[in-house]
This record gives sequence, structure tokens and C-alpha cells, in this order.
Amino acid sequence: MSIIGDPERISTSESVRRQHGQDLTSYHAQHLPDAVLFPKNKDELREIVAYANQVKCPIVPYGLGTSVEGQVVPVRGGISLDFTRMNRILDIRENDFAVRVEPGVTRMQLNRELQKHGLFFPIDPGVDATLGGMVATNASGCSAVRYGTTREQVLGMEAVLADGSFIRTGSLARKSSAGYNLTQLLAGSEGTLAVFSELSLRIYGRPETFLYAKAVFPDLHRVCRTANRMLYQSVQPGKLELVDEYTIQAINAYMRTNYAVKPTLFLELSGWESTVKAEWERVEAILKTEGAEEWSHTFDGDAGEQLWDARRHAALAIAASAPGKKLMTTDVCVPLSVLPEAVLYAREVMQAEDMQGAILGHIGDGNYHAVFPVDMSRSEEAEKAERINAFIVRFALERGGTCTGEHGIGLGKKKHLEEEQGDTLTWMKKIKELFDPNHILNPEKIF
Repeated sequence: MSIIGDPERISTSESVRRQHGQDLTSYHAQHLPDAVLFPKNKDELREIVAYANQVKCPIVPYGLGTSVEGQVVPVRGGISLDFTRMNRILDIRENDFAVRVEPGVTRMQLNRELQKHGLFFPIDPGVDATLGGMVATNASGCSAVRYGTTREQVLGMEAVLADGSFIRTGSLARKSSAGYNLTQLLAGSEGTLAVFSELSLRIYGRPETFLYAKAVFPDLHRVCRTANRMLYQSVQPGKLELVDEYTIQAINAYMRTNYAVKPTLFLELSGWESTVKAEWERVEAILKTEGAEEWSHTFDGDAGEQLWDARRHAALAIAASAPGKKLMTTDVCVPLSVLPEAVLYAREVMQAEDMQGAILGHIGDGNYHAVFPVDMSRSEEAEKAERINAFIVRFALERGGTCTGEHGIGLGKKKHLEEEQGDTLTWMKKIKELFDPNHILNPEKIF
């Protein structure tokens, strides 16, 4: 391979391999790749994949390592394929509200460039991440209540299949009825079916006005009920987030803030100034009706970003509150009507098992997380966390929900996928066999 001739773009050093052997904060065990390769264009990418398929060497795509279900962990060794040097923004089509990018472009990098054009890419998973990784896991986060998940933003893509051939799906058009929707099949496939070389994404005009707010409540149930009432009364928030008292306590310690240590609702409204002000009046009426203890809002962008930084850094704050431990995170998503009951059930299960943990999530779309710092060297603690996770997932599945709203399956949720999908899993495995008969693409993930 031509890339092997460039010592700066292939590494077998232990420190680099360790960096690529685990994700950011999750509990999944570290596994080192045999080598880390840094392709700089799609021709090199194709050459690497074709060679790996020929010698049956595993390939695991790697962006910034922010996945939380072990998607980047090379459990069978092989090649960790680092995309950070395939980070060019190829084409910004302002009038089409579309952009073409390489997979190593990060969402913050893209938004810095789009801001010059009065545009933005809305998906915010809470950390900076490569767009390739976000598409691979169908990431969503805070803004999904208004804009949907990453999958809804993908117009098309170019990808390298396991045999080294290229496939191009979708187009720059806003819709299509042309054949099977392979774009949506590959989005969310977690690197198990193909390796992205180019992405075409939707982008949006920046709203005129942003309003940032938070409201404090006496209990979690009222937070959930308030969120549901807002949506029922046609309030269209850009972000709508639940953060419990445990999370607030961790945020205060991590960010030196002084927020009231009680269940809190974080909210963002955006649009024309007159519309935003009218919506805020409706929100205030709902807050009063639902018994919010206090609330505040601001139109100031710097103050708003500071407020949302607290929510974005919640996972890091929880990790910092328990040094030496790893985070196990549930990721269920339930129908909106079930959410208040589901959140209360999660808290009851945690208390019954005497497990301290946080509850937070994107309650505008029914996706919430219970987060437990776990000492993985203590088998009884790890087993307890797994048991709580299983209870919460089963509760969601029995009420029409899913085991993962945004984190994907990876290593951690394979048994829950079996429980959720049943016989459908057989057809998923057949698709995997068709795309990757030698099982070199991110092996042991999902199945």
C-alpha cells in the first residue's frame, strides 16, 4: 500500500494504539489495534480496504473516539482507520442548503465555516465529533426534538465496500423515490457495512433570534409533564432537555457553577423574534401551571452558550465525579406519553439496587439516559449496573420503545437488540453477509 511508505501516516507505537483502543468515557474494555493508519484521500482509503479484505484483516473506523458503546474498539486487533486527515469541506451549496464533506470533518469545524454564510448544521450530540462517526451511529442529541437525528440530514454518500469498490447513494436533491434507500441503510450501520469516503448533508439557515432558558422543579415527573405539555400546545423548541439533581451537582463541581441542585429543564427557542417572544409567553404559563419553582431566560448568546455548555459537559462532569470509574449509560427511547413513567421507573430501579447514578436526556423526543459510574474491576458492581440497564431496557421495550435512541448497539447492546428485533435480526445478518462476507468491517459490533 502506498500509505505504508509515509511513516507519518502509519503508526504501530503503543501510545497511538492505546489512544485508538477505546472510546472516550464508556466502560468497554480496551483492545489495541495492530496498527493505526491515517488515509488522506478516498483513493488511499479504497486501497487500504481492498488490501485488508484480501488478507482478511479487520478494519475499525475511528474519528475522535466519542462513541459510547465501544464502536471504535478493535476487539480483533487489525487496523484502526483514523479519518482525522480526511477533513476537507468539499462544497458548500448555499442555495441548495446542502454541503459535501469528507468523513473526518467535525461538526464544529463545519459550523464555523457555515456561519460565514449564515447557515448551520443542527445536530449536536453534546461533544465535538466527526460527521462520519455521527452518520455511522445515527447520532442525535439536544436538537433532535426540532431537526431529527443525523440520519434525517443525510442526502447521500460515497462509500467504500469491503472489496474495495465504491458505491454512491442518494443525490443532492431533497427527495427521491428511486429504488432502495441504501443511504438510510448505511447511515446507522456503525461501520459494519461500508466505510464512508464522502457525505452530502442538509444544512439550514440560522434563525434570527435564540432564547435560552432553564426552569427548576421539585421532582422529575413535573419536568417530563411540562415538556409534554409544551409539545402538546405546539411550542417548537430547538432543544428541550432534562437534567436531574445528581447531574446538576456534578456539573456545579466540574464547571464551578452554582445551579440549584434540583431537577432542571433546559430549553432553547429560535426563529423570528416576535415568534420566539410569543412562544416564551406560552412556556411561562405552562411553567406556572406545572409548579416550576423558578425559571430564567436570556437572549444573550454568550450567556446561552454558557448555559448549554453545562448540559453538553454533563457526561464528562459525571465521569469526573467518580475518579477511576467508567460510565455505563442506558439509551432507551420511549413514546412521549410513557416518558414520565419511564423516568420514575429508572429512578426506582436505581434506588432499589442501591446504585447512585444520574438521569438526563432529550425528553422532547422520549430519549433519556440513566448513567452509572462503575468500577469495572469489581464484578458485583458491574453486574449490578448491567442488571439495572436490562430492567430499564425491558421496561421501554414492553411499552413500544427501543433499547437505543442515539448511541447505537456497538458492543454493549447486542443482547438487547436480539430482544427488541427478534426474527428480524436474521435478515440484518444476511445484509451483513452480503456487504461483508469476510467480516472485516468493524467485526463483533451489533451482532
